Amino acid sequence: MTNFVAAASGVAAAVAGRVCGPGMMIARRLRRLPATRIFYFMRRRKILVFQHVPYEPLGTLDPILRDAGFRIRYVNFGREPDARPTLDGYAGLVVLGGPMNVDQVEQYPHLATEIEMLRQAHDRGMRILGICLGAQLLAKALGGHVGPAAEKEIGWYDLEMTAAAADDPVLCEFASPQPMFQWHGDQFGLPPGATGLASSKRVPCQAFRHGDHALGLQFHLEVDAQLIERWLTLPGYAAELAALKDSIHPDQVRADTRRHIDMLEQLSQRTFGRWVDQFGFGRRRRRLHSR
Repeated sequence: MTNFVAAASGVAAAVAGRVCGPGMMIARRLRRLPATRIFYFMRRRKILVFQHVPYEPLGTLDPILRDAGFRIRYVNFGREPDARPTLDGYAGLVVLGGPMNVDQVEQYPHLATEIEMLRQAHDRGMRILGICLGAQLLAKALGGHVGPAAEKEIGWYDLEMTAAAADDPVLCEFASPQPMFQWHGDQFGLPPGATGLASSKRVPCQAFRHGDHALGLQFHLEVDAQLIERWLTLPGYAAELAALKDSIHPDQVRADTRRHIDMLEQLSQRTFGRWVDQFGFGRRRRRLHSR
């Protein structure tokens, strides 16, 4: 530890004398930090991301993390189903969505790995964010029930926020009702000890917090117009929509997207910004879109 701290101080000084432009700002900040803080900065400003398919990325959360100085490590279980990444050295864990269901462990054995790692991350007090499938896996890891919803939600639906959401450090700006983009057929029950934050007419639990570090969101706050259009035209997703043509039409989803997307992108910037602020690192700057 002592040797690393000394090396960290030397790195900060050397970098400050050799870089220019945006890198100079970071280097100057490093030079002003105590050596022990530099050690923490270098070791902990990393995020681990569990991804299931390439077309369900971090979306609008990606640039917010990068602007805050986070290094992002993706584990794509679709490509590496046997991966067993370590949690060591990471400040937080994000688990993204995917077309599979939590109980398809025989077909996707990595789901069991993810549930176990979510338990470990929670026990360590790591900051966790689960989105859609990720929220279902988090709920399962914490003892909640996950199963099919009575009806699928694909498109835009109103959320009703609970009283607890008004005081939540991340979701406190959500209106009630709050239009939100959804794409899921399963739902989760509130895990023991968790606080419910949102519901919809079809799904009684849309968001929950467990302790002060684990947050599950059934909905897709991270999407932008391009990502929604991609989902509408992907063969597997389009086939799912075609089977629901009597109740959900892609043209209606597109029309609703045009009406709500600017609001959603602004809300996602503020909301994800609050989630990132909880790490205590601060943000350097903000960008509007993820490209």
